[in-house]
Amino acid sequence: MTGATERPARQPSMTDVARTAGVSAQTVSRTLRDSPNVNPETKKRVLAAVEQLGYRFNNAARVLSSGRSHTIGLVVLQSGGYYSRSAVTAGVEAAAGEAGYAVSIATIARLDTGLMERSLSKLADQGVEGIVIAVPLISVTQKMEDITRDIPTVTLDGSRTASARVLGIDQKEAGRIATRHLLDLGHRQVWHVSGPDEWIEARQRRQGWQECLAAAGIQAPPPLEGDWSPDSGYRQGQVLAMIPDVTAVFAASDEMAFGVIRALREGGRSVPADVSIVSVDDIELAAYCAPPLTTVRQDFYRSGAAAVALLLRQADAGETLVTASLSVRASTAPPRSP
Repeated sequence: MTGATERPARQPSMTDVARTAGVSAQTVSRTLRDSPNVNPETKKRVLAAVEQLGYRFNNAARVLSSGRSHTIGLVVLQSGGYYSRSAVTAGVEAAAGEAGYAVSIATIARLDTGLMERSLSKLADQGVEGIVIAVPLISVTQKMEDITRDIPTVTLDGSRTASARVLGIDQKEAGRIATRHLLDLGHRQVWHVSGPDEWIEARQRRQGWQECLAAAGIQAPPPLEGDWSPDSGYRQGQVLAMIPDVTAVFAASDEMAFGVIRALREGGRSVPADVSIVSVDDIELAAYCAPPLTTVRQDFYRSGAAAVALLLRQADAGETLVTASLSVRASTAPPRSP
């Protein structure tokens, strides 16, 4: 690059916070370390000054003379698919380790913007050099925008912010591929066991299912909502087993599909002789299900590793979509002849 460049604005310091709050820098330090020796009124003034100035207490910068932490932050959700979460984490840790980085993991208990803000703030305070978000919040707050603007961030089909890179498969296309496969086999209707409505992926897969049916001139039946777990799939499978006309089901995840298959079998419905099932994820267990599961593939391990590669390249904000592919196995077949 040539020509003059504008110097970045100076980040607020602890001294700035102390001056704004009318206290000493030592009091600011004690407050940020959650010391019990700070009275509530003083703590309130300090935290207000921190919020006003956008100050971050950077432990890594304090202890490392280089000012670099060589650490990448990862935000994951405690629930929502054990296998996918484990594979993403393994991919991030492997790729980060190869590049000489450690990984700091922040786990949130549920989908909540306040919990997400606190997790991102914690990672920022640790001085992480990049963040991978594997949490699918639909709403994004200004604080989340601010942190991901200052720290390179990649989301894996998760929370969208203006400055973050988005990496993942086209979830709407995944829904279309799954539904089209069942229609191409000759099924005249496809029922859907969806993921939770607050998940971006669940909404997009459901939209792909609805659009594919509409393009075929078919009115979509009401979706049956699960929570990604086999138990929720089992409960919705019990409902489907009581509907005689059901011949094809698109489950939004492999784990829910496992539950649906068991419920159908217990209800006297054979898969795929009576009901065909297709899902999304292609986790390792999918090939060993009875019958082996037809599913749209997501490579969670490679996604985690690719997210780290994007962070290290520090590419501009944008969306990188991976083409979805269908792994056809034995859980789908043409419907029985009338």
